[in-house]
Amino acid sequence: MKTLSAHVAGDVASDLQDYRPLFPFATLKAVGHPVFRSQEARDYACLLDLDRDVVSWQPFTYQIADDVGQRRLRHHVDFVVQTMTERLMVEVCTGDDEASEWLGNVLAMAGYRYQLVRFSDLNPVRLVNARDLVRYARYEATLGDRIRVLAALDEMGTLTLTECLAAVCEGRAMETIASLILRGHLDVDIDENLLGPGTVVRPRAK
Repeated sequence: MKTLSAHVAGDVASDLQDYRPLFPFATLKAVGHPVFRSQEARDYACLLDLDRDVVSWQPFTYQIADDVGQRRLRHHVDFVVQTMTERLMVEVCTGDDEASEWLGNVLAMAGYRYQLVRFSDLNPVRLVNARDLVRYARYEATLGDRIRVLAALDEMGTLTLTECLAAVCEGRAMETIASLILRGHLDVDIDENLLGPGTVVRPRAK
């Protein structure tokens, strides 16, 4: 059996030709060059960027191999994910695939927990909202706009998304509010409804 570290340093090269950048091209917590096997994997990475428990994520562009008797088993996963408490290898699938016992064992030996994510099980509203926000991940809100928005929220308690946009004076309105959400200054519900004019915006709880 090959451990993960031995495999990566071993005889099977990276499969980068099967990976490519996909929209949205900005990222928040990615390490290295963000390339993906599928649009579904790209969309899931947007959820990783918004997950408070996720510290960082990185596309994994190698096959994982295991020698069983005369056979060599090979498999792809999509991401290495570092959370506050553990290291994961995440595979995003579009069918009814079952988690492979041998793969889980190989990854466990290398210190990772294997996680199979079925794309059909994900909340489609959260996915769309995450994609819409992450596209602005490279934008930095100005200090003045951040103070204006937070001061208005401190006075009113909550504002609508439209009201927050109107408070932006120095930068681009939607980019500014999205940046403040992504960087933890503002809080919105992205699970129930698509972001819109009446979406309630709150300061992020400490």
